[in-house]
Amino acid sequence: MAILSALATEVLIPVAGVIGIAFAVVQWVLVSRVKLSPAAAAAGGSKNDYGDYLIEEEEGLNDHNVVVKCAEIQNAISEGATSFLFTEYQYVGIFMSIFAVVIFLFLGSVEGFSTKSQPCTYSVGKYCKPALFTALFSTASFLLGAITSLVSGFLGMKIATYANARTTLEARKGVGKAFITAFRSGAVMGFLLASSGLVVLYITINVFKLYYGDDWEGLFESITGYGLGGSSMALFGRVGGGIYTKAADVGADLVGKVERNIPEDDPRNPAVIADNVGDNVGDIAGMGSDLFGSYAESSCAALVVASISSFGINHDFTGMCYPLLVSSVGIIVCLITTLFATDFFEIKAVKEIEPALKKQLIISTALMTVGIAIISWLALPAKFTIFNFGTQKEVSNWGLFFCVAIGLWAGLIIGFVTEYYTSNAYSPVQDVADSCRTGAATNVIFGLALGYKSVIIPIFAIAVSIYVSFSIAAMYGIAVAALGMLSTIATGLAIDAYGPISDNAGGIAEMAGMSHRIRERTDALDAAGNTTAAIGKGFAIGSAALVSLALFGAFVSRAGVKVVDVLSPKVFIGLIVGAMLPYWFSAMTMKSVGSAALKMVEEGTGKPDYATCVKISTDASIKEMIPPGALVMLTPLIVGTFFGVETLSGVLAGALVSGVQIAISASNTGGAWDNAKKYIEAGASEHARTLGPKGSDCHKAAVIGDTIGDPLKDTSGPSLNILIKLMAVESLVFAPFFATHGGLLFKYL
Repeated sequence: MAILSALATEVLIPVAGVIGIAFAVVQWVLVSRVKLSPAAAAAGGSKNDYGDYLIEEEEGLNDHNVVVKCAEIQNAISEGATSFLFTEYQYVGIFMSIFAVVIFLFLGSVEGFSTKSQPCTYSVGKYCKPALFTALFSTASFLLGAITSLVSGFLGMKIATYANARTTLEARKGVGKAFITAFRSGAVMGFLLASSGLVVLYITINVFKLYYGDDWEGLFESITGYGLGGSSMALFGRVGGGIYTKAADVGADLVGKVERNIPEDDPRNPAVIADNVGDNVGDIAGMGSDLFGSYAESSCAALVVASISSFGINHDFTGMCYPLLVSSVGIIVCLITTLFATDFFEIKAVKEIEPALKKQLIISTALMTVGIAIISWLALPAKFTIFNFGTQKEVSNWGLFFCVAIGLWAGLIIGFVTEYYTSNAYSPVQDVADSCRTGAATNVIFGLALGYKSVIIPIFAIAVSIYVSFSIAAMYGIAVAALGMLSTIATGLAIDAYGPISDNAGGIAEMAGMSHRIRERTDALDAAGNTTAAIGKGFAIGSAALVSLALFGAFVSRAGVKVVDVLSPKVFIGLIVGAMLPYWFSAMTMKSVGSAALKMVEEGTGKPDYATCVKISTDASIKEMIPPGALVMLTPLIVGTFFGVETLSGVLAGALVSGVQIAISASNTGGAWDNAKKYIEAGASEHARTLGPKGSDCHKAAVIGDTIGDPLKDTSGPSLNILIKLMAVESLVFAPFFATHGGLLFKYL
């Protein structure tokens, strides 16, 4: 038996969740102490509370106007983001209602809507609850997952738009103060999301248990809807937000630099507010929903496999909740890690920013390794069995510790490789910048090559973790490895949300007409944020690969496919079509950015009308997000219904294998072009200065690369990991239907 009792588990999980939420609230209160009204800001006389002089006063600039201006700009950004999300949520709400009905009808029809108990799929000789009720509960958990995902995205966006101007104002006191404000606001989002995801999932399991009683197989099958809800919202958040942010960004770049020759964040450029809104909508609300989806799905995949292993058969509640316990420990570990950045060490110089963010990743990973060891020892029996495609495989508690830990460390490796290829501190990006000497064409060639090359090590890391965790604990091993990668999600999200917040802070400083010294500070925060955003995307893609493989395994088990034979024509046609889907999807999203940006540029020729630009971007992105969304949501339904589970397993494998490669290369190519441009602009090294100031031919070539890279790194790349996961989780939810009624074409041909 495990050392930790069922009662202790019942207490530990919600307590960890509540601590996480409380910590988020405390961070938010600390951020809100920075005042945005001129009276409060000026009350401190010529010195403020800290006893440091503001830069403005040294230069004799009027402090009062700057604060008012910052508050106005922040207001415009916040309103734009809120109006976009509300418009998006109206469309998404309609979709959710329709899809909820589809889930109910498909799953209810498995046993012809009968209310009689059915023989269990796995526990021979036992009776399980009727399929009709599983359909009902799956629909409920789908809606719960979707709503949790939307709310966490929305709150994250609210906090980010609340913090951006405050970061700008703090930058007048020094780079350390600004860093802490931006990082704290990121932490609010990270902890809210990780904790609410855990608490809602935990409550759902306990409420469903009231009906299911001892039928854990049905209970955890209906919980899979939670992951589907989370991910389908993430798809629309990522695609809609990604199209929005890049339409505005490319529009602002083109209007400003190419047509008018005005700086990127100049207030005369009407697309500027829309561009800053886009950072919040795509990178914060979209990224939040995306990682929440991964988290919900890896938990669901692990729970489904566990429910048909010895944990579920023997009704070992503590062992069953192992995935949730790992996440609970993760929240506590991330809380300690965050204090290192905000309270234990102070940042005094610009060059300390990036190392501080990297330390966050290393500290959280090291502490989490210890945390996993402790919880594996406490919560798991010394020996237990795991379901492995029809047989039970014996596993030890240390085996599972290795599975989780290898996922955790693979995530760190992927993060650092991504950083090496996208940060302008290393040679790959410097080479790309250097290639701008001979024009935009060589810049594009070097950038593409860098992206393709950056795929190599992450894929090996993923491959090793898959092999090791599968060898130890079959598909359950892969599911917990994915959870390991996501166990430090609160820190990962804090680092990730920090990027757009400091990017906005820089934009606000420029628009409010602050001195160039403040702009230098916010630029330094932003450059570090760009790299960490790339690290965040690496994590998201790596975890998506593991999650979707775990879901794929759960789907294959649930649909009763004994072996996926690549040589069978049914499977092979699925493989080749599945491998094509990421290309089709990327084509749709990239073209959408282009056409939405075109509409922006046409607006940019009159007096700067911010509201119109925000509206253009909103309308264009909502309209454009529907086709790619439909492609992802309908593919499993159509393939499963008409071609059956074997072809569908081929499609899932194909999409996984090709999607991961494109996602990594697209994200890194875009990130490298962006930082190559910043490398030339900053002119921090001898080499960078030879490439010229802003406006030189080299710089113009770099701007072209950056503009091409925008849709790659912020729309197509990050949305692809949702395509991989979403198709797998959707197939898993509908597996009972496909197993019973699927493959219509092959039945009648």
